[in-house]
Amino acid sequence: MRRTSTASRGRRSRSPAGRTGRRSSAVDRRLLAVLGRCRSLLDPHLVTFRVPELERWQHAAAAALAGARWGVAGLRTVIADTAAPFGRRYFAFLALAERHPEGAWPLFERYLVTPGAHHAFVAAAVEAARFYAGHAEVLERLFHRIRGDQLLRRFLGPKILESLYVLAEERTLPLFEELLVTGHTDPDVDRCEVTRALVAVRRLTGRVAQSSKFVDGDDPAVLRALAEAERHFDEQRDRFDQVVVI
Repeated sequence: MRRTSTASRGRRSRSPAGRTGRRSSAVDRRLLAVLGRCRSLLDPHLVTFRVPELERWQHAAAAALAGARWGVAGLRTVIADTAAPFGRRYFAFLALAERHPEGAWPLFERYLVTPGAHHAFVAAAVEAARFYAGHAEVLERLFHRIRGDQLLRRFLGPKILESLYVLAEERTLPLFEELLVTGHTDPDVDRCEVTRALVAVRRLTGRVAQSSKFVDGDDPAVLRALAEAERHFDEQRDRFDQVVVI
């Protein structure tokens, strides 16, 4: 009798969750139907919020829901839907980059090699590239392509060099050695190309190279600064930066 009572309680405890799940699915279907009808109307804000911050939250939540329910396939569907709000496609792309599944490299590579691709998508693709060994050449070509555009270089350059640093491929040594002299300097260690190059060259060769930033590479203060920079870079290697897109 006690066993029967326990089983009944188990059935009763699971029942509300089941009802909630069915109701959530019903609400989802109705919302999708409403959004589908709104596509035929002229005002695009009928399918989004008018407040930019709320709109970003809406698109981020929609992308997260697609990823949680349908995984990588759901995210790729949102990305490929050119009729979807741009912000929603971006957040789906960012979520895919954070997951960096094995078969997604061709999609990321497409944005890295296409001139004029939207900078937010390129940035996410650059950050995802660090998880795909053997493709440093693609990032190198992108850096050389954008280095003459100071705005793009300031935005994409640190991300490209960070991914090249994480990949740590031998072929990237000439680029980092060049940046020891020609790279941009900045008080922010994440944006300082020379500091990134110094740490990368030391990691690849075991030596502290001469640079335009430090006169004496053997100075204890310089060595401490490089050690701190290396610790910081290693702590940030899995970080993805969100871009504000509306």
